[in-house]
Amino acid sequence: MAGNVLYYGDNLHVLRKWIEDESVDLIYLDPPFNSKKAYNQIYKDSKAQEQVFKDYWDWDDTADEAYRQLVGVESPAPKPAIEMLQAFRRALGKEDPMPYLVMMTERLIELRRVLKPNGSMYLHCDPTASHYLKIILDTLFAPECFRNEVIWRYRRWPTKSRRFQRMHDVLLFYTKNRGNEHTFNTLYGYEKLATSTLKTFGTKKQVADFSSGHRKPGVENKETQGPPLTDFWEVDDLEREDGLPLSDAWEVSVIAPIGRERKLMLNGKVVHFKTQKPLKLLERVIRASSDKGQLVLDPFCGCGTAVLAAQMDGRRWIGIDIAPQAVDIIRNRFAEIGVEPRVEGLPVDYAGARKLADEDKLGFQRWMVYKAHGRQLEGRQRGPGDKGVDGEIIFQDGGRTLRCILSVKGGNTNPSAVRDLIGTVSNENAFMGVLLLMNEPSKSMRDAARDAGHVLSSSGHECRRIQILTAQQLLDGERPELPGRNVTPSDRPGVRKGQVALPFEEASRKRKRS
Repeated sequence: MAGNVLYYGDNLHVLRKWIEDESVDLIYLDPPFNSKKAYNQIYKDSKAQEQVFKDYWDWDDTADEAYRQLVGVESPAPKPAIEMLQAFRRALGKEDPMPYLVMMTERLIELRRVLKPNGSMYLHCDPTASHYLKIILDTLFAPECFRNEVIWRYRRWPTKSRRFQRMHDVLLFYTKNRGNEHTFNTLYGYEKLATSTLKTFGTKKQVADFSSGHRKPGVENKETQGPPLTDFWEVDDLEREDGLPLSDAWEVSVIAPIGRERKLMLNGKVVHFKTQKPLKLLERVIRASSDKGQLVLDPFCGCGTAVLAAQMDGRRWIGIDIAPQAVDIIRNRFAEIGVEPRVEGLPVDYAGARKLADEDKLGFQRWMVYKAHGRQLEGRQRGPGDKGVDGEIIFQDGGRTLRCILSVKGGNTNPSAVRDLIGTVSNENAFMGVLLLMNEPSKSMRDAARDAGHVLSSSGHECRRIQILTAQQLLDGERPELPGRNVTPSDRPGVRKGQVALPFEEASRKRKRS
């Protein structure tokens, strides 16, 4: 495969449709950790947020069908994996983490399929699920294919807790086959203390003082050389063999909040991607287990650190992510180094939107909500039943915190869709609603939306209570017309998580320009 392509969509669908058997040299995946959280991107210059992904799973129809296929007579899984899943089901039932394990198993089967016979895979996880995932990998590959449990230990300020401080993640390193044919480049050397650390503390040993009741950084009057040399390396010194080979315990600092690497761009603003991994960590993986020109795959690429490291080190790459905002962030990161990656699956025109609506209903829904600057709602976030709430925008008008409901329709519609949205807005005690359509609405639909009346902003400006926007309008840059600004749950207790939308004044200016 040629590589250097970024796919928008569910990685299971993309792997099955686009990635050939035994075509990938190295796989790095940093999947959700089953942390029971919904992860947001935080805008640096405001309190606004955008949800990236939810890190929890329910036993729904999708999970049930996936499990049935994995243990059925035509299962693509090897017999040990089938028996393992059945044992997990007997032990765990339908409760957590069983839905997560089913989701991971069906994807790991596909990842093993696309890996070359001499290929390697690194699965990045934490103690939440690493023990389950290692059992799954042992049954899908073979226990002899397990090479290392690499410990990534990072330095951060500790917090008081009734347990030992959690300061590490796990990378499970497997090869496709049992032998020693896999690519492996021994790494040597060390890494110096970060420039920011030297500037603040010099080479003094850093301490965290809790005597005042909260953390106060300081230093001890002694020198530190940092952790042992075998845990560190300099990128420029990788070819030197004047140190010991790198151990399986890696000391790589997390990205500093003010570090340049942390400054990601989305919609023209700086965002913080909470699960972002350091570039140095991924450089280490890629240089150890691939050679220049080989193909690297990241099926959960998030903000794109792995594929960026592959590009910078002369590897070809494939990235996949289910979040449209992740695709835009990655494109912006590549633009900084003068590269324009090929993107598949993310619409740039009406034909692309039509294709997405026909082939991937949920992917189309996510894209429409994102283009409207809304927050995607799935599963338990919608509450009991599917009430036609596909997304929301939480915003503030004066002293009021308000909610706008987003409802996406990818097929043919009629005035009943408008009436349903009006009822949902009322039942949900929302301020307003927006119907996001693939196709142009009929005159009767626009009449029904107009007849729903207007809402009044605190400044006395009226905007329609029910609005309609099409895929083409979103592609042209139009957004819902909202009074006031956006807020997040921290602004007012009990408010549901919201995300960025255009302030009313900016939306008005965009409409005037168009």
